[in-house]
Parts: sequence; C-alpha cells; structure tokens
Amino acid sequence: MTEHKVGTQEEWQTARDELAGIEAEHAELGRKVAEKRRELPWVPVDKNYELDTAEGKKTLAELFDGRSELLAYNIMFGPDFEVGACPGCSNLGDELDATRVHLNHRDVTLICFSRAPIDRLTAYKERMRWTFPYVSTYGSDFPFDFGLAMTPEQAERISEVKEMVDNPPGWLQDWSQQIGADLEDGLRENPSFIAFVRDNGNVYHTYTVAAPDPFVAPYHSFLLDRTPKPPPEEPRAWRKDEYPDT
Repeated sequence: MTEHKVGTQEEWQTARDELAGIEAEHAELGRKVAEKRRELPWVPVDKNYELDTAEGKKTLAELFDGRSELLAYNIMFGPDFEVGACPGCSNLGDELDATRVHLNHRDVTLICFSRAPIDRLTAYKERMRWTFPYVSTYGSDFPFDFGLAMTPEQAERISEVKEMVDNPPGWLQDWSQQIGADLEDGLRENPSFIAFVRDNGNVYHTYTVAAPDPFVAPYHSFLLDRTPKPPPEEPRAWRKDEYPDT
C-alpha cells in the first residue's frame, strides 16, 4: 500500500485549485524578478581578455559570433580535474545544444567556459557529443575577475567551502573521485551562468547567477519537480555514459 495520501477526485481538485493560486503568485514574482534582472546596470568590460577556443585565441567580443548578446555557462572543470568535468555540470551541458538554434535566432550566442586547458575541453566535448562552443579560460584572469572561480586563498576564507573540504559528506567524497581532483581544488570552480551584451562596439557584463540558485541546474531537474515522488536527499549525479545501470 502507498504511504502517500489517497483521496477522491473532488479532494484532488480542491487541493489543485489551492496550489494553482500559489503557482500564480510564484509566476508573478518570477515576472517581477525578470524585470529587476534587466534593470541591473551594465558594467563595461575594460580588460582585453583573450581566451582559448578550438579555432585559436579569441577576444570576449569575438565570442559573440556577430550577435549582440552572449550567455555562457561555466562548467566546473578545473586544471586539476584528472577525470573530467563535474557530472552535474555535464548533465546541464547535455541539454544546452538543442536550445542554441532558438537563441541564435533571437540574437543570443550560447557558449560554455571552463578553466581546464582547451585540448582537454575539446576531448571532453567530443566524448559528451556536445556541439556548443567550449572556451577555455586557462591562464586568464577572466574567471577570477568575474567570480567563476576562486583562488586557494579566497576559498580558504569561505567557511562553507572550508567545512565541506574538512568534513565532506559521502556524496561529495564520491564527487571528488568522479572528477579526479581533491575537494580543495574541485570546489574552487563556481558553476554559473554569466551574461554579456555588446552595444556600440563596447562589451558590458550584465548578469551572473551561481549555484545553488535553482536556475543553475539541468533542465530535467525542473521536469522532475512535476513528478509525484521527491528526489533523493543526496544530490548525486552521473555523466550520461557512466550511469550505474548502464
């Protein structure tokens, strides 16, 4: 027998109507948040960053690929990761390619960043069968200037990070093995979305959002929020070619 509450159609409809009211409030709040997000001031990017791509060095402006907006996801894949990128970030990356055609037609270029050297990103991209541009910030100030990564000294000053390194739960110890890096190195990478705009020849930073914000999660997690059973308490993830049952 199920342990979940079982009721009549009438009881379900009453509860569903109550939930619909809360969902409407949530949607309205989301609309207001989107307005506030677009009201943020644009900050000029004055430093001339040159980043590594499969086609060679490119400036930040060149990464726009002729469009006026650039949206990038920063995948946790640091120079010390010997096995591969964060499995959770890899899940998110799996779901980006299908959206690119629609974003491109709306003047938005979608790419990904990581700090590992470009040859390792290119090999991982081939393994994951990704097609989006994958850009290396290796050896650049870019990830540190924009909060996409932390120096060892910065990480040491954050109590939450230090606690996870000193007393990691089991799932985080497993994650360390999945990426092939010590936690003090792995947790210095910051999974984030970052946005830029190009206007009158100038590039501006407009927005950054980082985990654990719900937006920084694979799309399938939003679908799972609409399924009957709650997710496991431990946030475990596997790369698509490494699921235990395959």
